[in-house]
Amino acid sequence: MTDLHTLQTTLLSAINTANDLTALDAVRVEALGKKGSVTALFNTLGSLPAEDRKAQGAVFNTLKEAITTALNTRKETLEAAALTAQLAAEAVDVSLPPLPLPKGTLHPITRVMEEVTAIFARQGFTVEVGPDIEDDFHNFTALNIPPEHPARQMHDTFYLEATSENGASQLLRTHTSPVQIRTLKEKQPPLRMLAMGRTFRCDSDMTHTPMFHQIEGLVIEEGVHFGHLKGTIENFLAEFFEIDDLKVRFRPSFFPFTEPSAEVDIGCKKSKESLQIGIGDDWLEILGCGMVHPNVLKAAGVDPATHQGFAFGMGVERLAMLKYGIPDLRAFFASDLRWLRHYGF
Repeated sequence: MTDLHTLQTTLLSAINTANDLTALDAVRVEALGKKGSVTALFNTLGSLPAEDRKAQGAVFNTLKEAITTALNTRKETLEAAALTAQLAAEAVDVSLPPLPLPKGTLHPITRVMEEVTAIFARQGFTVEVGPDIEDDFHNFTALNIPPEHPARQMHDTFYLEATSENGASQLLRTHTSPVQIRTLKEKQPPLRMLAMGRTFRCDSDMTHTPMFHQIEGLVIEEGVHFGHLKGTIENFLAEFFEIDDLKVRFRPSFFPFTEPSAEVDIGCKKSKESLQIGIGDDWLEILGCGMVHPNVLKAAGVDPATHQGFAFGMGVERLAMLKYGIPDLRAFFASDLRWLRHYGF
């Protein structure tokens, strides 16, 4: 019994003084491994008389349980200490100055929005905002889009299960035009405004993404005509692309919310290797525009007999791709820092 007591005292001391998990496992192997000291005791039971084996086995089991309990307790203590040390080593003091990091850059989308805003701000435009989740009235009906129009179908629009307080269906806005309706209801003409932000449509390929950004402009005043629209667009494109003699043409088109409507092209030179803006005899579509339809004015509470206006809209990503030579639309949303360091500002 004295030898067992000495063995237990020695092993418990080794367990309590183990300063890490590796040392503790070494004590476990020394005691309970195949060749361990406690295991060796159980191997001697076969040589004892049958009447002594049960009693001696109980003594050995008591020793083994004491060693096992001590090992588990010490293991929990060492694991907790290791975790505390790890947390302390990885802690970040947010009140300290930041570590030296690569200089941050503006995303091309942010850059283009700032450029467009600055250009139109010099012409008296203000920036208005609206919700990403819209109802059918503001997104379609108030913009003179009929119930049978393809844009209302599920393959183009993300409809939501929830409905608005008045029971109308809700959706992710497909353009920023609803902001024009909301602004006209709150502010009386004369009005010059920009609406910009995220829009959503069911489309995804090299030149389309389910979420993209739009910028739309609206002018509502007395005596406004298509000549004002034409001059506004030409001045903007020349300033944005930094080409004074940029060729611009207006082609008749159709939009439910404007009449007459037009697509705007800019002069360019196309080849398999590149696209050069401002030179050559080719044309590239850049935006859509037109005179605001009287039905849209009526829906917003504006009398079309006294006020007229024009509107235009363009994709932010398309402007960025053309001005800064970005070939793939999907890269805008890939979260690749290498891409942002190359194209960022």
